[in-house]
Amino acid sequence: MDIFLRNIDPIAVKKFDEMAKKKSISRQELLKAIIEKFAYEKEQNEKDMRMEMIISKNILVMEKMTQAVERLENLMFELMEE
Repeated sequence: MDIFLRNIDPIAVKKFDEMAKKKSISRQELLKAIIEKFAYEKEQNEKDMRMEMIISKNILVMEKMTQAVERLENLMFELMEE
């Protein structure tokens, strides 16, 4: 799909041209990437937040499992001493 923009500030266009040149890509490629990134950014942020929540929950579960294993080890040592 094509998008046509008019009346863009020449200074802004020059800045986009400079950014594109630094990346060795065309202005169109740069603007396409910016627009597509912007379109999916919210969705990606939500995915990242869900992933961070899952990781945090996994860490808590692993900590509890570690504590449970330590308690079992201590119990086993106590039973072996008796």
